[in-house]
This record gives sequence, C-alpha cells and structure tokens, in this order.
Amino acid sequence: MEKSIKSSSINYGIYLAIGLVLYTVLCYAFNVELVVNFWINILVVPLAIITIGVISSAKARSLLGGFMSFKQAFMTYFIPIVLGVLINTVVVVVLYNYIDPDTADYVKELVINQTRDFMEGFGAPQAQINESLAEIESQNIFSPGMQLRSLAQGLIFFTVIGLIVALIMKKKDPNQA
Repeated sequence: MEKSIKSSSINYGIYLAIGLVLYTVLCYAFNVELVVNFWINILVVPLAIITIGVISSAKARSLLGGFMSFKQAFMTYFIPIVLGVLINTVVVVVLYNYIDPDTADYVKELVINQTRDFMEGFGAPQAQINESLAEIESQNIFSPGMQLRSLAQGLIFFTVIGLIVALIMKKKDPNQA
C-alpha cells in the first residue's frame, strides 16, 4: 500500500478513535445509561464507524487518481476502523476496570434490567430469563477478555461491510494491463 494512502487511513483511524473515546468519556461523565442504549449501540455508533471507513476509502481513491484495487479499497476502509475501535476498547477497559469499577457494576445492572425487560416483552419463559440473567451476572462485561471478544465480533461485522464497500469503491485503471 502506498505511503500516502496508508498515512491517510491511519489519520482517519485516529479521528475515529478520538470520536469514539470522546463519546465514551461523555457518556461516562454525563449519562452512563447511554452506554446500554439499544438504538445508539445498534444504529448510531456503527453507522458513524462505517461512515469513517467509507470516507477513508473515498479519500484514498482520490489520492490514487480515481483508481484503486479491491485490496486497496478494503484496506483503506478497514485500517481506520481497526485503529479507532481498538483504541476505544483499551479506553473502555481502563475506565471501567481500573478507574471506576463501581460504574461498571451500575452498567451491568442496567444490562441485566434491560435484558429482563426485553425477554419478558417477547414472552420468554421465566426459566430462560433466569438463566440468561445468571449468565450476565457471572461475567465482568468490561474485562479485557470480554471486550476483546466484543471487539472481534464487531470487526467481523465491519469486515463484511468493508468487503461490500471495497466492491463499490474499487475501480480499475483502464491504462494499466
């Protein structure tokens, strides 16, 4: 990968990291309940992450004169996402495990209550609800292992989106064989 597009992708990764860390810290400082907000976690944050990936890929294509390979398109999408999400994951682990574990316990209670309400709303049997809640209670949702697992799951999702973005963004130079 050319140095200019790699540098551009890293810059977008840093912008993404700053945005995600700022969101994490603001949620922590002003309304920690946003951390478990369904719509923000399902729509807003992933959409922002994907948008940065697409912008990074589009910028790389313009730096390359309008033409780039599938590999270049994918890598310029994926690098900022990995960088941004990884940095934010480290911040989350440090914040909720070392700086303020009491808030982590509060967030865990929010998750338990939200899960209970969700499952009851769908008419799940009480035994299944109790089993799910016991599993959540037994976990440290902010432990490095759980956060890495969550990071890996998220990156799988963003990889699939990245493959689609790369298909759209790639453009072969007609002057090359």
